[in-house]
Amino acid sequence: MASSNLMTWESSVPLMREGYHRSLLEKTEALRAERVIYPPSERVLFALEAVAFDDVKVVIVGQDPYHGPGQANGLAFSVPELVKAPPSLRNIFKEIADDIHCGAPPERSTDLSDWARQGVLLLNAGLTVEAGAAGSHRDLGWLTLTDDIIAQLSARRDYLVFLLWGRYAQSKRQAIDESHHLVLEAPHPSPLSAYRGFFGCRHFSRTNAYLVAHGRSPIVW
Repeated sequence: MASSNLMTWESSVPLMREGYHRSLLEKTEALRAERVIYPPSERVLFALEAVAFDDVKVVIVGQDPYHGPGQANGLAFSVPELVKAPPSLRNIFKEIADDIHCGAPPERSTDLSDWARQGVLLLNAGLTVEAGAAGSHRDLGWLTLTDDIIAQLSARRDYLVFLLWGRYAQSKRQAIDESHHLVLEAPHPSPLSAYRGFFGCRHFSRTNAYLVAHGRSPIVW
């Protein structure tokens, strides 16, 4: 299923049809000979392997993979099962609890693969990063690819929800046709900014209301 999902992106995104992502994978693998890079090789494209192009309902844009050992699993904001939730993910869970569950947090996994299976594209703008060095692969070419992914989703799909948290994600807004999609902005869920408007943004209930209004099933957050 993972490889078939990836094929839907390769047929829908012009840069991927040209093999641009494969050249970036080769470049990244060459760098692994000299330094530690996250996520592992088999997880670099996992955000695209986890949900097909035509199944996307919601897009959450992150910046970089986590750059600490054992954290990055190829999905923005997600970490592997049983790994302690980083601060931003804890704040996301807190907002979901307040927004959806009346303040009572349900049992949940730190691995957000279940969201992906429901149609949430958890897309970091950069798909790889050097250990301990946030933004270290910003100029590698991933941003060109993920910009094209966002643009193609905007152009070829209808009634998607784009959740843009923080200034970096919000810089992608110009690629989205807001006459066909819902764009919701808030400060980043990081502890440095969550109290400036991420808490109380109600993005999760607002997303579900929009999906239902356009004949789609809501996300079980």
